[in-house]
Amino acid sequence: MTRYLISFDAGAMDHIPEEDMPDVAKASHAVVQEALNAGVWVFGGGLKSQRASVVATDGTVTDGPYPETKEVIGGFSLVDVPSREEALAWAAKIAVACRCAQEVWELLPDPEQDAMLRQADRRR
Repeated sequence: MTRYLISFDAGAMDHIPEEDMPDVAKASHAVVQEALNAGVWVFGGGLKSQRASVVATDGTVTDGPYPETKEVIGGFSLVDVPSREEALAWAAKIAVACRCAQEVWELLPDPEQDAMLRQADRRR
């Protein structure tokens, strides 16, 4: 299977009236539950509205994102599915629930990391 990042930009949900947010949360939690039941949910969540910190290779920490950044992620989901088409189908469900468009990105495979995760799961 392949992991996909499904995300939306910060501010993408700004058009939703505050009184509708409980319904949006309920709808999005229903999609998460559906993905859990299907065995494809890896992890996800909304990001707190704040400036990110950028940690350089020498350990220096600065405020980010960089000024030229026009868009930052507002929330994300990680799914593990057999095809891009299935990732797009989950993104469509999330888009309806969150009432905003979603971007879909395929993550690079990492067999060594997958093996480490399987080993960690066996230890639990």
